[in-house]
Amino acid sequence: MTEFFKAELKDKFLEYALKRDDYFETQTLYDEFLRPHYDRRYVETLVQEILEYDPHLLDTISGNGVKIFMLSSTAFTEAFLEETGFKSLYIQEEEKWDSFLQHLGTRKRTKKKQPLEPHQETTGQKEKRWILGLLSVLVFSFVASLILSLIALFTPAKLSEAAFEEKMTQVEIRHQHEIESLRREIRALRQVRQEGDSNVLTKGDQE
Repeated sequence: MTEFFKAELKDKFLEYALKRDDYFETQTLYDEFLRPHYDRRYVETLVQEILEYDPHLLDTISGNGVKIFMLSSTAFTEAFLEETGFKSLYIQEEEKWDSFLQHLGTRKRTKKKQPLEPHQETTGQKEKRWILGLLSVLVFSFVASLILSLIALFTPAKLSEAAFEEKMTQVEIRHQHEIESLRREIRALRQVRQEGDSNVLTKGDQE
């Protein structure tokens, strides 16, 4: 399940809760939106993510051996959906990320460049080489994980639907962790580049 689809489902959960004026079971959300392709426990996972973002968006009741058994909307649910919603938050975050990468790729230095030795690399060239390397590792890791999951699915000892969904969820989580690691690397490279630019400007002022 992609992050965009997850964000869209969270909004649908909140919209459904807002339409009702009573408490209802998480099983109802499963029957309404996820049956039969996902495990019912995935509903609880998404509801928990909603509460981790803002515990006031839903009111929950434990029972039947689970922490989140029944839930309902609150006074904050409608305001959140009108102001943003999880899908809008996801889109805004992706737009910021795309804008950053675009800025990173098109940024040009305005200072006069000093002659370079033939073997010397600029900071931008090093940064680009690092980004391309990290992206290659990330893509290879994700594709390899996906292929292994598909192979496991079609082996003679077939996985159950729930086990396959759990494995795919693990792949997605690992993929997201790798993306976050890549983002941290890029931020670090950007900071090194900014420090380098600052040093160049300072040296120019002194001269």
